[in-house]
Amino acid sequence: MSEDKGYSGNALDCLKKNNVKVGDSIKITADLTYSGILMPRYESSDDKHLVIKLGSGYNAGINIDEIQEIQVVSSSEVKPNQSEERKEDPTLPKILLLSTGGTIASKVDYRTGAVTPALSASDLNEAVPELGKIANIDTEVLFSEYSENLQPEHWTKIAEKLDSLANSDYQGILIAHGTDTMHYTSSFLSFALAGFPIPVALVGSQRSSDRPSSDAAINLIAASKFLVESNIKGIFLVMHHNDNDQTVACHAGTRVRKNHTSKRGAFETMGGDPAFIVTPTLEIQKNIQDDFFKDTKYNPRMKIDTKVSLVKYHPGYDPKLIENLIQTGCKAIIFEGTGLGHVGRTMYDVVKKAKENDLFLGMTSQCIDGSVRMTVYESGRDLLELGITPLENMTPETSLVKAMWASGNSKNADEMKLLMLENIASEF
Repeated sequence: MSEDKGYSGNALDCLKKNNVKVGDSIKITADLTYSGILMPRYESSDDKHLVIKLGSGYNAGINIDEIQEIQVVSSSEVKPNQSEERKEDPTLPKILLLSTGGTIASKVDYRTGAVTPALSASDLNEAVPELGKIANIDTEVLFSEYSENLQPEHWTKIAEKLDSLANSDYQGILIAHGTDTMHYTSSFLSFALAGFPIPVALVGSQRSSDRPSSDAAINLIAASKFLVESNIKGIFLVMHHNDNDQTVACHAGTRVRKNHTSKRGAFETMGGDPAFIVTPTLEIQKNIQDDFFKDTKYNPRMKIDTKVSLVKYHPGYDPKLIENLIQTGCKAIIFEGTGLGHVGRTMYDVVKKAKENDLFLGMTSQCIDGSVRMTVYESGRDLLELGITPLENMTPETSLVKAMWASGNSKNADEMKLLMLENIASEF
């Protein structure tokens, strides 16, 4: 399906009749006149429409039954990349950009319909020339995956790569990452590499770089500026802040979550303001106290045990599901309880059984903000007696990742509990 990727049936017949290929610049006369580049389609799409990218950058679907004429303005002959090689400025600091995939790390070649990595030095120089005024940026692709496909073993590979760079001359490290699970990765790196001597910024894009509304360039520029000027260690997640088109937030890696599916300001720091803000003029505003991050001696602990489960309690929850977790060898359960940290009394017997089987049991809250307080009501006190450990204002996602990390770096539930209650990377 090379030249006519994604098109079939009537749509494919229309393309062949008019000698049009994906990537061609075309002019379509229908109810209106449309000019643009013929885009590829998903193989499962219907066969009634052609999709073109307009000059504005947006896509338009055109019903083939309404098409009166198609003219090929120019063909999609692939030409060699003419990008100029980047010239380094010896007066600027060095940054390494590691790619794991995601929207920010790819480009669409409209001549072929292919989606390819866009993280070579020349690609960056061409796409975001402002970066060359901030730092000399080296690039490396670790893997190219949508973030929903990233697993704990990918977290470990990222951590191992960063650990190998602990004594390098890089002033900062960027990690290009898909947004869906970015906050899980930032949490693991925060625990596994506590005290890492080089600041690390995970950066992504809610909207691809081929769209006029893309946040890819500004996020990369702000993250680079933050790394070279903030003078702070730690793992951060750097993304668009709010409705201001040029403001970017730098969130502590353990205090952030994705709170919106699609808007550019999707990420928020839970329980407070972002650690830093990069203003439209690229000034760095600090919102945290000097002691926010402990001055920890670097001691990488990168083991992980995934036999941990996050359980969202709800009315009607079947306690037998917890029994199944016990039987399958689960080492820890993080409860996402109601309100101040509660589950119903129907859960008490199985909670007791889990504790007797030496599982670590932690309690977080389903509420977006606030802290677990299990001493306020009788039900909370009952759960404390049964052995559940309150995890204060740690987010459920961070608690899950920390439990995986703590389980991998402890010998038993008691040792794991001590790690879970230690404030290692400002997770509390």
